[in-house]
Amino acid sequence: MSDITRIDQNARRSRASVFGDLVFLAGQIADDASLDIAGQTREALAKVDDMLARAGTDKSRILSAQVWLSTMSDYDAMNAVWDTWVVPDQTPSRCCGKVELANPDWRIEVVVIAAR
Repeated sequence: MSDITRIDQNARRSRASVFGDLVFLAGQIADDASLDIAGQTREALAKVDDMLARAGTDKSRILSAQVWLSTMSDYDAMNAVWDTWVVPDQTPSRCCGKVELANPDWRIEVVVIAAR
């Protein structure tokens, strides 16, 4: 049986869990909630990059992504950033929806599953 590695763990959550060749990230949000959607998207995706690197992989290995927006009016601006971030010909399956995020100033949260 494979061991589970937990990265940046506290009493409530791990920011990443690694099992075998799969990496599961917790939702990544911007550190600066005062930014517009483009800024928050860039910060959240930078955190995805960081967590994937810490788990021994990168964005070219993302299998699935969930993008949660606080309002669908941010969809086009978020996609403008997303489209420059994803690796061409390595785009993951993705869903995007409107949700009520834990902090009303957060505009985006990104959850991914990647291969190592």
